[in-house]
Amino acid sequence: MCATCGCSGSGAVIQLFPAGHANHEHLSHEHGASHDHGASHDHGASHDHEGPGDADPIPATSAESAERTVLLEQKVLAKNDHLAELNRDWLRQRGVLAVNLMSSPGAGKTTLLERTARELAGKMDISVIEGGQAGVLDARRIRSAGCLVVQINTGAGCHLDAEMVAEGLRVLDPPSGSVVVIENVGNLVCPALFDLGEQARVVLASVTEGDDKPVKYPHMFRRADLVLVSKTDLLPYVDFDSRQHAADVRRSSPSALMLQVSATTGAGMQEWYDWLRRRTPAPQE
Repeated sequence: MCATCGCSGSGAVIQLFPAGHANHEHLSHEHGASHDHGASHDHGASHDHEGPGDADPIPATSAESAERTVLLEQKVLAKNDHLAELNRDWLRQRGVLAVNLMSSPGAGKTTLLERTARELAGKMDISVIEGGQAGVLDARRIRSAGCLVVQINTGAGCHLDAEMVAEGLRVLDPPSGSVVVIENVGNLVCPALFDLGEQARVVLASVTEGDDKPVKYPHMFRRADLVLVSKTDLLPYVDFDSRQHAADVRRSSPSALMLQVSATTGAGMQEWYDWLRRRTPAPQE
């Protein structure tokens, strides 16, 4: 178990789904298979997963145990932050925008990306790193919409980390002037802790999950550059106070932009596309 979030340290599996190749997955390998999983939740670099032979001869006190946990968490995040900076440099040198898209499960991330891919086809070069614990359903949906996509399955892991994203970027090899959207594992807690090297963070908040999420999960919203309120076509049928939700987001992240969208009807999607365009770097020669 990882001391930072409690998820398993099993290796991630990465698969490439090229756009337009319905029946071919060109890459499948276990991420981190040759790495040391003895130091942290970095899925291949720092797991500090102690085996039976590593136990302390004298049981630790509660204070000692808490101190060890804090130190391990610091080590985990420091390692990840270093790798995230390498990712950021890699992206900057190539002129690629990376967006970390986060939400709870079922908020509509994949549906948003499907419509985005179809409507921006030929207008913007977009590829996707698709994160999930298991399965390739979302990657196939995005591929069918015309995007090059890499699926990263984390096993029992509840978030992507910078090392997984580095592998995904190498497989995608995105062209200069393009956008890579990293669809993180559905979770409002752990993805907020792990910098992936992205230049922007987008939080998708569905009206169907209630308006209290900025209060219950403030850290997720605190670092958001953009909050997309999704499934707005369902507002007449659900109990969601848009004004209260916006006020709570403002308290956590005063500078975050908020947009309302419906990937079903298309309402608000142009504003989302404009936001992406404003941040996409010009292609490098």
